[in-house]
Amino acid sequence: MTTDPKTPLLDEIHSPSDMKRLSDTELGQLAAELRAETIQSVSKTGGHLGAGLGVVELTVALHAVFDAPRDKIIWDVSHQSYPHKILTGRRDRMSTLRQKDGLSGFTKRSESPYDPFGAAHSSTSISAALGFAVARDLGGACDTGHGDAVAVIGDGAMSAGMAFEALNNAGALGKRMFVILNDNEMSIAPPVGALSTYLSRLYAEQPFQELKAAAKGAVSLLPGPFQEGARRAKDMLKGLAVGGTLFEELGFSYLGPIDGHDMDQLLPVLRTVRQRATGPMLIHVLTKKGKGYAPAEAANDGGHATAKFDVATGKQSKPPSNAPSYTSVFGRALVDLASRDDRIVAVTAAMPGGTGLNLMAERYPSRTFDVGIAEQHAVTFCAGLAAGGMRPFCALYSTFLQRGYDQVVHDVAIQRLPVRFAIDRAGLVGADGATHAGSYDIAFLANLPGFVVMAAADEAELVHMVATAAAHDDGPIAFRYPRGEGEGVEMPERGQPLEIGKGRVIAEGSRVAILSFGTRLGEVRKAAEALSARGITPSIADARFAKPLDRDLILKLAEDHEALITVEEGAVGGFGSHVAQLLADEGVFDHGLKFRSMVLPDIFVDQASPADMYAVAGLGAAQIEAKVLEVLGVAQMADRRA
Repeated sequence: MTTDPKTPLLDEIHSPSDMKRLSDTELGQLAAELRAETIQSVSKTGGHLGAGLGVVELTVALHAVFDAPRDKIIWDVSHQSYPHKILTGRRDRMSTLRQKDGLSGFTKRSESPYDPFGAAHSSTSISAALGFAVARDLGGACDTGHGDAVAVIGDGAMSAGMAFEALNNAGALGKRMFVILNDNEMSIAPPVGALSTYLSRLYAEQPFQELKAAAKGAVSLLPGPFQEGARRAKDMLKGLAVGGTLFEELGFSYLGPIDGHDMDQLLPVLRTVRQRATGPMLIHVLTKKGKGYAPAEAANDGGHATAKFDVATGKQSKPPSNAPSYTSVFGRALVDLASRDDRIVAVTAAMPGGTGLNLMAERYPSRTFDVGIAEQHAVTFCAGLAAGGMRPFCALYSTFLQRGYDQVVHDVAIQRLPVRFAIDRAGLVGADGATHAGSYDIAFLANLPGFVVMAAADEAELVHMVATAAAHDDGPIAFRYPRGEGEGVEMPERGQPLEIGKGRVIAEGSRVAILSFGTRLGEVRKAAEALSARGITPSIADARFAKPLDRDLILKLAEDHEALITVEEGAVGGFGSHVAQLLADEGVFDHGLKFRSMVLPDIFVDQASPADMYAVAGLGAAQIEAKVLEVLGVAQMADRRA
């Protein structure tokens, strides 16, 4: 059994104020202890490891120099916030990380005053920091007071348009604020785009030249790999417009690059800029994701996310899979279709592995595009591809598709362009919690004219829906599927296009019909088995389509049963609302049909196991059974007998 690391200095740190009495040498020792503690902690819970290990020294330096929570330290995305949590009074709760009623895996305002701004999606930190800076200067009231605003943003997150919108605005306003560009040349996927090339080397100009020397930031003093990167990019700078770097053109004073693992560089730079800066300041820090833990450093993604693992070996504890994941099923189905149709192309936004497009990229690299953290661009890029005669699949997590919604409406739907949206992580997702839950895509897509919206009930249905999307050239089409393993059903050799807007009857029954949309169908079947023991045999149908609805199926179910219940893994306003609208328009409610719609509750469901989250949401087999008993008036009798 791995023993806990010895952490004598860290044991004395209960809040950042305790760090003020430490010498620079002791701060270096504290960073080493904090790294060991972070590795040990994540080994017991799983979570995002690599990003935090890359900013250990930076985290210590920021908290040693700045005065949080009066000074606002804002972590972009906040995958890297575990060391920050340990230093800000949450060390004793790290064993609850990403678990029910435990610490969030991200920064969260309700969790700690040291988390001034919640995050989980990328590229928001600079906008938020500017908001704090302006609020400070306008005399805004804040429980923790107002000091400096510091945004820590990675080079991957800096590729998103929102980051540049914020830089542009901040430069124009000229407010004192700090942006720490954490350049580790590694987001979740390898960095892409011109910006990542540009960031491989930049230089500092007046009035901060002396800071560069103070920080030992000259090229000759950088570690070997950084020296080579600096030399390579210096030639590129010759082609830039005279007048300074990109960031200086946007109104920021730029300093860097400096070694983000060298406390002798970090501490004097941060102390000096805090003392002297008058306007917006960007500090370019070079780090290594997974730094200090060999298995993470060796991983392709820098040890981005892990299950529980053995500290000594890095071996992760993952239960064996009983069925293929929905993500891998999609990836393989798409590759098969692409092998027979050279018009099929695939686009994702910095998540090739997470969306299964890594399989497509390996087989057809010229037809697979990772556009970086830029969902808005991804959607409109697909619209252009569709207008140009290709068959684009836009593969995004549901929660990230939200970032490109205006483009979905304006650039795709209004123009009726046949973009295929593969929506991964639909429904509740477990440890990542509310920020990553795919709760809203049914509602925000099904209300768009001309959109086809599907949900797979199992992995075999997903294969057919990929084929359906590929064959559909009459406007946009979307199909959604959850995180995790499939149901273990028999898989078809090849997907067959479904008839648009047609569902299927799974089981014939009487009195009550349950109409499922998506993967809650498995829970509906379990509920039906339990109900059969009570002498109740519900009809079960799989809607397949939220838009267009299968009018004939729905109206037939309403006609033949006294009650109709819809079940979906989405927020109110989605599938069930469209069914209710159809029934109302057809006058069905005038004749006494009992109708219920089971949807996600009107709350943000915090992280827990998926089973616990669905129990909170009321969408498990037991809750579906109870809803049937309630609508049929059986529940009260059962309660009285009990």
